[in-house]
Amino acid sequence: MRAQFILAAMPLSLSNVLIHVIFSTRDRVPVLNDTIRPELHAYLAATVRDVGCECYRAGGVSDHVHLAIRLSRTVTVAELIKELKACSSKWVKAQSPALAKFGWQRGYGVFSVGPSDLGALIRYIDAQEEHHRKVDFKEEFLAFLKKYGVEFDEEHLWD
Repeated sequence: MRAQFILAAMPLSLSNVLIHVIFSTRDRVPVLNDTIRPELHAYLAATVRDVGCECYRAGGVSDHVHLAIRLSRTVTVAELIKELKACSSKWVKAQSPALAKFGWQRGYGVFSVGPSDLGALIRYIDAQEEHHRKVDFKEEFLAFLKKYGVEFDEEHLWD
């Protein structure tokens, strides 16, 4: 009976780790047109959920994506990104012979988000098309790196 009590009294492992994920197409080639983007964003969200995380929003424009994600406590960021890129790259290539050479950039950006900022992140992702009428991907990404105090060497930042 004592062993049962110990097991029942063990605390749960809980977390609420929210992240903003950003990655672009290889060489930032603008191949994600208006037709493919909604389906790609839905596919990315489903992939996030398939690995046990929650995707609050997936969006972006023709050359990159943004995702608002609650990270599972059993999945690393690297594992999540690897799965996202591998599965979605295969999916994009299968959509059209013109996309047979599609690929994502090797790198990515991941930034922590506080629970009170999740709504603002979702609105930011929803407004990507408007936002990118004024700012290109490089400017946007550099601004995030600076905002979050991430040290980088721009010579090795882009592929």
